Amino acid sequence: MDRAPGLSVRLKLTLSYAGFLMLAGALLLAAVWVFLLRYVPDRAMLINPDDKPTSGVFPVRSALLNVFAPRAAAVLAFLLVFGLVGGWILAGRMLAPLTRITNATRMATNGSLSHRIRLPGRKDEFRELADAFDTMLARLEAHVAEQQRFAANASHELRTPLAISKALLDVARTDPNHDAGEVIDRLHAVNTRAINLTEALLLLSHANQRSFTREPVDLSLLVEEATETLLPLAEKHGVTIETSGDITPKIGSQALLLQLTTNLVHNAIVHNLPEQGTVWVNTSVRPKTVVLTVENTGEKLTPELASTLTEPFQRGTERIHADHAGVGLGLAIVKTITHAHDGTLTLTPRSAGGIRITVELPATAPHADR
Repeated sequence: MDRAPGLSVRLKLTLSYAGFLMLAGALLLAAVWVFLLRYVPDRAMLINPDDKPTSGVFPVRSALLNVFAPRAAAVLAFLLVFGLVGGWILAGRMLAPLTRITNATRMATNGSLSHRIRLPGRKDEFRELADAFDTMLARLEAHVAEQQRFAANASHELRTPLAISKALLDVARTDPNHDAGEVIDRLHAVNTRAINLTEALLLLSHANQRSFTREPVDLSLLVEEATETLLPLAEKHGVTIETSGDITPKIGSQALLLQLTTNLVHNAIVHNLPEQGTVWVNTSVRPKTVVLTVENTGEKLTPELASTLTEPFQRGTERIHADHAGVGLGLAIVKTITHAHDGTLTLTPRSAGGIRITVELPATAPHADR
């Protein structure tokens, strides 16, 4: 934004300091003058030594004014110079932290997000501002890095089905005797996967923007709907689903929370034991929150690996592309939807194998006006 040039804050503070100092000095001198006037007569007086312990001629007001005025003017001139010089120095010292914050802001504007102010000293308004700015820069840097990593992964994931489609079309064009039905089936599978990935990316963007309508939702009903939908998949994998819990009222997006629940149950079914696996789904109510817990049997996971599962395109212990493996955005979408509803997502490896995923959401919408 273009602005007309004006006085610097340092100069304004300097003039303010000098002005207040001059005003205080003038008021003090005026008080002294008024106080002296009470005891100084208008005309000269002779005091009889027999009546008073002191004798002599008292000064009159005109004589006192001739003596007092030049000295008062000299004092005010000194206060003016002292206020300007001292105010300039004090303003510079007071505004030094603001200069560092401004320089850091300019560096961040130019793309350098790794710089931190790290303002030393005890807590005050400037240091609170600097600490808040450092925190904002750290989060912004992490967000930008995450977005860049996500864009690179998404480009790679989208390039794979396109490359496969091109290879299949090249085969069909160069080999007329090749089974066209097989090529069509494979192209259909590849395109379906690309469409699913695109829809997942759109859902992730939609949840990130928090542009959804909030309404009363019961998580227990969403769990029931998700488990019924995924029951054929569970039977195919030999996985048993056990649900339990209470009615869990919540204010949020029914579509997004259903997607969250479906992703969690789907993930628990697919990443399970080869046979006779189990998935436990539970809903509960706490004083100010509602909790959805999904845990499953499976391979043992380390805490380090569990902490990376919410990253985009991270699929368990390795990157797999089997049937029903998803597009690698399941838990990333769960994390985004949870944060969009001001909740917390916790992943804890089970000692016997598998993982426990806990979603805790506020029972009411703290930002319902969004």
